[in-house]
Amino acid sequence: MTNLLPMPRTVRLGHDVVARREPQLRLDPTIPPQGYRLTIEPGGTVLSGADADGLFYGEATLAQLAHLHGGRVPVGTIEDHPDLLVRGVMLDISRDKVPTMDSVLALVDRLSALKVNQLQLYSEHTFAYRNHADVHAAASPFSAEEILRLDAHCIARHVELVPNQNCLGHMNRWLAHDRYRPLALRPDGFVDPFGIRRRPMTIDPQQPGSLELVRELLAELLPLFTSTRVHVGLDEAWELPAARLDTFLEWVRTLRSLPELEGHQMLMWGDMVTGRPDALAALPPGVTVCEWGYDDTHPYDERCAALAQAGVPFWVSPGTSGWLSILGRHTNAQRTCRAAAAAALAFGGSGYLNTDWGDNGHLQQSVISEPALAYGAAVSWCLEANAGIDLAAALSAHVFDDETGGMAEALLMLGDAHRLVTPQFPNMSAIVSHLYYPQLPVGRSLTGGLTVGEIDRVVSCLHDARRAVERSRSGRTDAALLGEEVLFSIDLVEMLMHDAALRLGADGTLAGVRKSDREHLVDELTPLMERYRERWLARNRPGGLTDSLSWLENLRAAYASGRPDPTWGGLAAPGD
Repeated sequence: MTNLLPMPRTVRLGHDVVARREPQLRLDPTIPPQGYRLTIEPGGTVLSGADADGLFYGEATLAQLAHLHGGRVPVGTIEDHPDLLVRGVMLDISRDKVPTMDSVLALVDRLSALKVNQLQLYSEHTFAYRNHADVHAAASPFSAEEILRLDAHCIARHVELVPNQNCLGHMNRWLAHDRYRPLALRPDGFVDPFGIRRRPMTIDPQQPGSLELVRELLAELLPLFTSTRVHVGLDEAWELPAARLDTFLEWVRTLRSLPELEGHQMLMWGDMVTGRPDALAALPPGVTVCEWGYDDTHPYDERCAALAQAGVPFWVSPGTSGWLSILGRHTNAQRTCRAAAAAALAFGGSGYLNTDWGDNGHLQQSVISEPALAYGAAVSWCLEANAGIDLAAALSAHVFDDETGGMAEALLMLGDAHRLVTPQFPNMSAIVSHLYYPQLPVGRSLTGGLTVGEIDRVVSCLHDARRAVERSRSGRTDAALLGEEVLFSIDLVEMLMHDAALRLGADGTLAGVRKSDREHLVDELTPLMERYRERWLARNRPGGLTDSLSWLENLRAAYASGRPDPTWGGLAAPGD
């Protein structure tokens, strides 16, 4: 079978191949929206599209066929159209890592070739608002001129660039400054539902200054985009007690009625309202809920059924599972992306937004997310044709241009390395948890049940993946950097496995590890930190690098002293 990404819903191709010719283009209103029909004959090729989008996607399929057949194309027909008219990707640019323009333009090119038609850059403090330089000064933010350029680039590739500015929670980069802290619900900080001590994150909806700030931000941001959608966040407003749900809903209604949002569809995250019929019923018209869930146990069917029953427009929002993992969590991402697509189809969802977050320093390399981005693109286009796609082959052909298959093999192998150990918990990989929280003992707490034998299995997996990536021969212009990113990830996790084995051989703590062994860990980690810096600057802006590196700096300090900061990352060590 011809291997395309995404696979079309109907493919009738023979064995004969002919020279690729420029297709005759036709519009056919009988084809479903964004759909196309590709007819390839010895005498020429006809591409019929429902609309301009359909013609663009038909051309993309024709290009993939030619790539697979050495510039020629097989005779036959393909008929295709998407399950969901909105198929988006949201990239987190607020957890320290802000991509360069070259990086984000290249990402748009890759996504559009996979028939993704929307991009959102999740922003908390990484747009250069005119009157708020104190917030974004160190972040290397996107400028207005860059957004205009990116918007034009997206339009030319049939991608909608949607503004995304959180307008309630996750405002910690703002509230860290004295100028804005009076707007905080909890100016002195709080403990979140997971027991992590945090600085203030949520602005007070009942403070007049909160609305003034949000209106100013939206008034400056929205005119830069041709999109008539805007994502205002509203997730994880943890400081707002459950008893103040009415306050939250009033804030939603206030935002929806703002003159700055006139003519816009308002998108918001669903965690504060889904599962609560009273809250769903109180949402105003013109609001679309993005139901997010990042583990394969997330109740997409139940939540989407409730949204449908309440008559609330909704999208599904799975994720790449790259964050807090270093190597990714591939099987989890694939299952979650598939479940989200199935729920959207079953209950009338109108969109799909695959999220790529960067919690705790965005330490994962960008290449780690590529398999899940591709799989999400495929199942949101046509679930039936793509649920069981040979992802390794599709990635090798159409994402990495790698005839050896080594790059895809390595990434998929690494993405399941975390499944080789006993401790498993949501939204994070246990094999790297001691990087983020070196104060927690290995073999207990987050890593309870981990054994030396399991560590050996992970190390063996890392070695196999190293051999696979070293034999890969990607044809991408950034092929060398791709290989370096994967090898860096392997080396970092191999060092963490050395760390974990040493701790298990003692009492689970760094204090129990011999000083000479800890000094060796320092020697392993130090050059990795320099490689991390180099990899970062190859694709991303310098702003945020210092904050991201602080997670590795903290780990190195813990190795050197044997006395980790007992409350690093807000998570207290046992007994503290």
